[in-house]
Amino acid sequence: MEVTLTADQQAFIQLAMADGRLRSEEEAVAEALALWEERERNRIAFLATLTDARASLARGEGRELTEDGLQELAKSVKERGRARLATELARSA
Repeated sequence: MEVTLTADQQAFIQLAMADGRLRSEEEAVAEALALWEERERNRIAFLATLTDARASLARGEGRELTEDGLQELAKSVKERGRARLATELARSA
């Protein structure tokens, strides 16, 4: 397979090579593909989570978020966070 890079991409790679961050154009392409693969894996995981969430809602396991409900949720998260922080601080003292 042959890959054609734009002038900007080639310049970007050359700068990275000059700085010692990359050894070759091939390494740049390999790194780009690895990042793309990671992004795609994250996208697939997110879509699976979304599917699970929709199924949970369909089973009636969700809850409607109202203004009051959001404030209660925020309060609960803060309380749990503060309790967790207090526990961690007590352990490190």
